[in-house]
Amino acid sequence: MLQVIGVGLSVDTGESRKEILSGIDLIIEENTNIVITGPNGSGKSTLVKIIMGIEKPTCGKIILDGEDITSLSVDARAARGIGFAFQQPVRFKGLTVKDLIEVSAGRKLSTSAACEYLSEVGLCARDYVTRELDSSLSGGELKRIEIAMLQARNVRISIFDEPEAGIDLWSFHSLIKVFERMRQTYKGSVIIISHQERILSIADRIVVLSGGTISREGTREEVLPELLSGTGACNFYQAGE
Repeated sequence: MLQVIGVGLSVDTGESRKEILSGIDLIIEENTNIVITGPNGSGKSTLVKIIMGIEKPTCGKIILDGEDITSLSVDARAARGIGFAFQQPVRFKGLTVKDLIEVSAGRKLSTSAACEYLSEVGLCARDYVTRELDSSLSGGELKRIEIAMLQARNVRISIFDEPEAGIDLWSFHSLIKVFERMRQTYKGSVIIISHQERILSIADRIVVLSGGTISREGTREEVLPELLSGTGACNFYQAGE
């Protein structure tokens, strides 16, 4: 279980201190799919970066299975089973998809074993396993390869920061199928930042951030109707096509 306890972050603007996050309390249970949503600038990306260790909070704690990991590095948190997928996946010229899957798995893999991870994210494995991670791959393909990497690492908590950003409609629909499959079969917790109704609709719980604080939290059935009707914290979601 992951606990975010009283987390806040403020930055010095030169004339004053600006609060980015304030008093964030959040519990991520085992095998739970959580979507964090809210208006632009509400602190969503900052919160997940703090969970991953990319940003350090001004106050509060991050507790993983009873251990205070607030001061731990990104690498130390990764070793404990937390994985992070960025909005814009990194391209590595000269490195093949199979190479990247092997690095994530921490061991040499046969072509068929690497293909199994790619098949799980809806990629025709034999077509992708020897391809280089260069500009020939689309944003949607790279994001699904990134999910395959996290699964190869067997992470306990997977974090996705706006996975729909910069991909076309076809790739978006394919990505939704991957997340739906993960929800049914993945042994671990998933945290997704998104505005998209299609992604919100597969959440177990929805957390709404506004102005750096949690304005609403609950099950999909409790929170999503409010967001769709505009009667909740704000009507900012983007409907899936």
